[in-house]
Amino acid sequence: SNAEHCCLILQAGLECILSGIMSVKGKKVLHMDRNNFYGAESASITPLDELYKRFSLPGKPPESMGKGRDWNVDLIPKFLMSNGQLARMLLITSVTRYLDFKVVMGSFVYKNGNIYKVPSTETEALATKLLGLFEKRRFKKFLGFVANIDVNDPKTLDGVDPQKTTMRELYSKFSLGPDVVDFTGHALALYGTDDYIDRPCIETINRIKLYSESLARYGQSPYLYPMYGLGELPQGFARLSAIYGGTYMLNKPIEEIIMEDGKVVGVKSDGEIARCKQLICDPSYVPERVTKVGQVIRVICILSHPIANTNNSNSCQIIIPQNQVNRKHDIYVCMISFAHNVAAEGKYIAIASTSVETNDPEQEIKPALDLLMPIDQKFVSIADQYEPTDPGTENQIFISRSYDATTHFESTCDDIKNIYNRMTGTEFNFAEMERHKKDTFGDAAE
Repeated sequence: SNAEHCCLILQAGLECILSGIMSVKGKKVLHMDRNNFYGAESASITPLDELYKRFSLPGKPPESMGKGRDWNVDLIPKFLMSNGQLARMLLITSVTRYLDFKVVMGSFVYKNGNIYKVPSTETEALATKLLGLFEKRRFKKFLGFVANIDVNDPKTLDGVDPQKTTMRELYSKFSLGPDVVDFTGHALALYGTDDYIDRPCIETINRIKLYSESLARYGQSPYLYPMYGLGELPQGFARLSAIYGGTYMLNKPIEEIIMEDGKVVGVKSDGEIARCKQLICDPSYVPERVTKVGQVIRVICILSHPIANTNNSNSCQIIIPQNQVNRKHDIYVCMISFAHNVAAEGKYIAIASTSVETNDPEQEIKPALDLLMPIDQKFVSIADQYEPTDPGTENQIFISRSYDATTHFESTCDDIKNIYNRMTGTEFNFAEMERHKKDTFGDAAE
């Protein structure tokens, strides 16, 4: 086509968020996807025999798995923080009109081989079996401090400088022991490593506040999950883009990225060139412009039972902090079920994930799989992680980072906001985005 697009997106997973945002802002957007389904790596695979083919498993799913069409299996395990960035983006862009969500029933943490509910309020801190009596009192005081701190009110700081006091120093101030530090940093603040501990404590305080605020919205856990699977998210943003003039093309092979004078000017597909001023893509399209930064192992497990010691939850998250299993990275488990229209009646899908540290990734993730036994069927993938080697401001090619091992979308949304900043030269502003949509489209934006 000779028509020039302001923005062209290749193989849109959660990059679809950008297409929705740019379309709402009046930009002309074109998606081209070499797959025949929406969502790329954030897709949900259906029917079940397609999952068997994708992982090169012989034969077909057994009859005990039910109807193949009853399954929508996520490739990437993620939940939404109910007060997090993705939830806010969904609300601001009105993509929520295309989606239904359920609250995830529980959030758990692993300690000494056992699973415990994550205590996130002062009341829960006093009741949990995760802590001893004196630990409970100290942790209760710590949570009270975090809940009440206001950087603009010196009376709430109790001698702490949020920008200079490290998290290690704050833990020490409340005399919190290693086990409490473990689940605070990893199950509440949701850090995947201990790299945070010598950074300013305000970062961790804000993350704990996000957890608490998300939990307060619905009560059972801070997490939401879309009915019919995560693949509904990119489809929702694609619909939004289409409403505001965006175009989506599936099954489009990408032959070449066309450059002129060091800048992208288009993409060649089936002998035709789609012209553009800016290009967004994942690392697989531009291997020469990315660098490998690690690997993630993910194991999709089909179960016929809820996970033991989770109160028979039909959905939950379990975090295994790194120090509990002598690692540098946490291990995560996301579990959903037939209750979310992603599995046959009576079936559950648990996905374990972690960053690879050794030459034996399956042994690394074994602590999580041991919690899931017995497993009816498992599907193992080991994916390389990439990040761009340049910001794209000169060549106008903006590359996303690979999905990490975490079980929430906060890091993904940080990447989306970073790309937005590189593309526009301005920070992404939730309030400005909401005002722009209402000013431009009036009542149609509601």
